[in-house]
Amino acid sequence: MKSIFKLGEYQKLEAVKEVPMGMYLSLPDTMRKEKEAKELVLLPKREMPNDLMVSDLITVFIYKDSEDRTVATTLKPHITLGRFARLTVVQTTDIGAFLDWGLIKDLFLPFKEQTYRVKKGDNILVSLYIDKSERLCATMHLYELLCSDSEYAEGDMVSGTIYELSDNFGAFAAVDDLYSALIPKNELVRDVYIGEQINARVKAVRPDGRLTLSLRKKSYEQMDTDCEVIMEHLIRYGGFLPFHDKSTPDSIKREFGMSKSGFKRAIGRLYKNGNITIGDDGIRIRD
Repeated sequence: MKSIFKLGEYQKLEAVKEVPMGMYLSLPDTMRKEKEAKELVLLPKREMPNDLMVSDLITVFIYKDSEDRTVATTLKPHITLGRFARLTVVQTTDIGAFLDWGLIKDLFLPFKEQTYRVKKGDNILVSLYIDKSERLCATMHLYELLCSDSEYAEGDMVSGTIYELSDNFGAFAAVDDLYSALIPKNELVRDVYIGEQINARVKAVRPDGRLTLSLRKKSYEQMDTDCEVIMEHLIRYGGFLPFHDKSTPDSIKREFGMSKSGFKRAIGRLYKNGNITIGDDGIRIRD
């Protein structure tokens, strides 16, 4: 029979019986369905308000303790069922990792729910779910869980968290740590890492509501930035760089953090403005 207690959520319950270990709580009679059993859940004594009396109503969070018993707590976890939060890894083991979520018992993150092998101290974006054994666990696989009903439109600037990387697709991001987004490979002008906080531009809103992002600014703004980057590099390296329009895309991206097409546009403008000369061996600041 399904329990009346909602694992991973807050519930308003009634204090029904005080015992040396704490106070037993139950769903108030007015909120219980006909013939529904009067189940009890323990609120440990260390977490009881001093003035809690039998018949009082109290809002608690429902989870399972280290012995896998359903218990109530007045502590406020950093995450609730189906929601998202950035949590810190406090321990790694042979079966997975454990996260600090504000409760006495740390939250378990199984290996299969990790998008990379996390280590102690990592701050990662996760969601809370109930596994097949009726235990609360964390997952880093967020694509199917994130929302797709944001009010963002093409051209808007947004912030978010990188939560997964794909060799085929690019970088998956959670905008506002809530909305589903993808930075395609061709829009990744630099390397990003899981957990990184990014600012990006909405390039498109897909029919399903998911966002396509770009780390590039609008073309005219991006060209200004690219020109500044190239001039800074030239000054730093004595006025010459062995890069030109035949340099490989990978070498340009490593050196300047921009695409080859962006590099060519920028050096074209710098040449037109009289800032540089372009030779077979590279580019130079014009004397």
